[in-house]
Amino acid sequence: MRSSLFLGAVAVAVSIGVALAVPADAAVPAPAAPTAVPTALADAFFTDPRLSETRALIVMQDGKRIYERYAPGYGPGNRFVSWSMAKSLTATIIGELVADGRLELDSPAPVPAWHQTPNDPRAAITLRQLLHMSSGLKHIESDPPELADTNRALFADKSGDIVAHALSAPLESKPGTKYQYSTLTTHILADIAVRTLAPTAKTPAERRAATRRFIIDRLSGPAGMPSLLCEYDPAGTLLGGSLCHASARDWANFGQLYLDNGMVAGRQVVAPDWVRFVRTPAPTDGGYGGHFWLNRPRPAGSAAALFPAAGPPDAYAAIGHLGQYVIIVPSRRLVVVRLGKTQDDRLAPLRTALGRLVNGVPAPAP
Repeated sequence: MRSSLFLGAVAVAVSIGVALAVPADAAVPAPAAPTAVPTALADAFFTDPRLSETRALIVMQDGKRIYERYAPGYGPGNRFVSWSMAKSLTATIIGELVADGRLELDSPAPVPAWHQTPNDPRAAITLRQLLHMSSGLKHIESDPPELADTNRALFADKSGDIVAHALSAPLESKPGTKYQYSTLTTHILADIAVRTLAPTAKTPAERRAATRRFIIDRLSGPAGMPSLLCEYDPAGTLLGGSLCHASARDWANFGQLYLDNGMVAGRQVVAPDWVRFVRTPAPTDGGYGGHFWLNRPRPAGSAAALFPAAGPPDAYAAIGHLGQYVIIVPSRRLVVVRLGKTQDDRLAPLRTALGRLVNGVPAPAP
């Protein structure tokens, strides 16, 4: 959630508003069948200085956009950076490979580097533990920023081979016993995915091509996310912890995919078992699932990710640095997307406002 602080912030202004073919100031059509929506609560994201800088807000209920607004200079034709929302995309890719029988949640993760030395304790780390951020690997996510593994891997001295840097980390706790948010953990998962998809690939271009084909065929195509564009490291590994870009509508479609239990237009895109897995609390942190955040209390001393005191408890979300949210609320048939640039130490009012908005939208009729 807090990946790519420090040097990553330099890239925000450029990457968060990359234009698509549709003009950024294109008019937003009104929903065909307007539904009750707390307009004042939604408009506050653009008028209340405590909630700045909101750049896009979409509220969908039962698959229909009931509210959509953009800040000046932004519109439905812009791609918005994911930051750590990309982690939920990576988890979805892993879920597809699990559903295909090509990966197993509770088997040792297929990481050759951890099996080269006899008795390497990292060889016992499972895919489930990586997805729960409980691998036990030593990691510095963001503080101090000049030493953070995430910043070094994405933007500084370790950026030439991010996966090698991630895989070199030693264990600091027994796998499965401690929650440790780690962007490099997601890059390990992305590397597992591409080696599973293209085991004979010999060049970065081949690795990129295999991942792109899979994303288009199995995720962005069927889920209605044509604008989705992800970045890759020099080795051809998906930067699946931080750097994917999509329009606000396509981020909403990603949320709708999970809201509809993995089904799109009668096609099962994501297995229901995987939807259940990602929204089930991890043993080491009740507010975290399988690379998604849950609207549930977290351990003492942990910062809130959503708004558990306000509920509803079935809400869960893909969340990114600087206030990126795709919130999924099954009990209200609701998806809320908020994109923008709010410093992480000022997110508390934003989370409160998101809770008010979610709870202010009437539940649909049975």
